[in-house]
Amino acid sequence: MVGAGSPRARIVLSPEEGEMVWLGGFGVRFMIDGKETGETFALVEHPIEPHVLAAPVHTHQYEDEYTYVLEGEVGVQVGDEVRVARPGDLIFKPRHVPHAFWNAGDAPARALEIISPAGFERYFAEIAALLPPAHVGPPDEQALGAVMVRYGLEMDISSIPLLVERYGLVSGEAPQA
Repeated sequence: MVGAGSPRARIVLSPEEGEMVWLGGFGVRFMIDGKETGETFALVEHPIEPHVLAAPVHTHQYEDEYTYVLEGEVGVQVGDEVRVARPGDLIFKPRHVPHAFWNAGDAPARALEIISPAGFERYFAEIAALLPPAHVGPPDEQALGAVMVRYGLEMDISSIPLLVERYGLVSGEAPQA
């Protein structure tokens, strides 16, 4: 039932718990998934290494994202607006609006991200299986594209070199989200 949380959801999640995947210098720790919230929202933690492009310009069809910065500096472009968010700042990335984000500082950054409604959190696990270290060799662009279509994600790969140059970033070989 949508909207009803699971009575078996955990009460406390310690900092050492939750599945973790890394996509280059961008991490995803799964904290609360849609199964635990009746698909109303999901919560993930994003550790981001210094100057790493976490996600090039992309647009979500189905969900909004709310990113709360815990530490470091998170650069974000939402539509045409570019900002740097610091600890305590909340970033709103609405569906249908192109956005990108990155670590804008010299130290690691860490943020909590609420995805509403839930579902998109599973995207990260699916693409992690298609990228190093889980996948050896060049990325399967067709498989990555199929995952993006399944999650209603439109990725502007051409934004990567511009963001990297403009903000002094490093980027992995494949899109993250």
